[in-house]
Amino acid sequence: MSRRHRAERREVLPDPKFGNMVVSKFMNSIMHAGKKSVAETIVYGALDMIEGKTKQNPVSIFQQALDNVMPTIEVRSRRVGGATYQVPVEVRTDRRQALGIRWLITAARDRNEKTMTERLSGELLDASNNRGNAVKKREDTHRMAEANRAFAHYRW
Repeated sequence: MSRRHRAERREVLPDPKFGNMVVSKFMNSIMHAGKKSVAETIVYGALDMIEGKTKQNPVSIFQQALDNVMPTIEVRSRRVGGATYQVPVEVRTDRRQALGIRWLITAARDRNEKTMTERLSGELLDASNNRGNAVKKREDTHRMAEANRAFAHYRW
C-alpha cells in the first residue's frame, strides 16, 4: 500500500446491454485473465436464462439477489492488550457491494451444474429467493457479529 496518497477510484462504464453499473462491476469480477467477452457471455447468458425461467426483468432479479447477499455488519480483528478480539463493525456501502458480488461468484463456482452460465443463473435465482450458499455466507457473517456483540465497545 502506498504511504503517499490513496489510489484514485476508477469509474466503471455501464454495461452495453442494460446500461447498469452494478452488472458491469459483476462482469468485471467474473472475468478471468482479461477475457471480458467470455465474462460478458456468461453474465448475459445467465440473465437470459433467468428471464426465460421467471418471465420477469432479469436486472431486477439480479439486484434483488445482490441485496439479499450484501452484509450490513461484519467482524474485524482488533488487538487490545495482547488479546485479539473479533469486533463487530458496520460495513461501508462500497465494501457491502464488493463482498456481495464476490460471495455470489464464489457460490456459483462451487455449484455442480454443467456450465458457468447455468451455475450463475441458479445461484442468482436462489439468492433472490433468500436461499443458496451466498445468502448462507451472509447469515454466517451476521451470526458471527451477533455472537461477538460483547466486544462492540472496542470499536475504533
